Amino acid sequence: MRAAFVFSVLVVLSACGKHDAEHKAPAGSSSEVADEQARFDAERKPEKLVEAMAIGPGSKVADVGAGSGLITVHLARAVAPSGKVVATDIDGSVLDLLQQRLDAAGLGQVVEKRVVAADKPGLDDGGYDAILLAEVDHYFPDPVKWLQTAAAALKPGGRIVISNRIYHRAQSMDAARKAGLVLKSESTPVPTHFIAVFTAEPKK
Repeated sequence: MRAAFVFSVLVVLSACGKHDAEHKAPAGSSSEVADEQARFDAERKPEKLVEAMAIGPGSKVADVGAGSGLITVHLARAVAPSGKVVATDIDGSVLDLLQQRLDAAGLGQVVEKRVVAADKPGLDDGGYDAILLAEVDHYFPDPVKWLQTAAAALKPGGRIVISNRIYHRAQSMDAARKAGLVLKSESTPVPTHFIAVFTAEPKK
């Protein structure tokens, strides 16, 4: 998914971790980090996620289960200089790796790191233009409850964007429907993954 396998135990235990790929330590040299990012960008087309999220300078977004930041860096570029990305994970050491990647890109000040519980979003209510779940929602102990809680963190008209492998699509869509989310758009930018954009159904 986001890179090669390293922290397998984190992946098994992490309800908010992306995939083993996302928890790999960035390579030592700047050229190795750049090569890793380039491979990921070519394979996964993260610019399509940014486009689906409809974010830009000044937006406030969350990257749930951000791991080592292969997607976070794209979100940070999109919202800079006046926006903010809240990057969450259940493991603080992984977020330290994310910080290294962001600092190398000159984007460290745009991102706030948060260590969160596996079963809770850990996001402040009413503050987000978009919340991204990339290869993470199938780890949640109770996806419906998690999504319902996360919906409260959206600004009016805000979006929850779920991206995952195609074989997780039915599970993701079912949980979103049960959580009261409304599907606004769906795409398949690469053959292996879907992107689904949801809004929260207004309370009656």
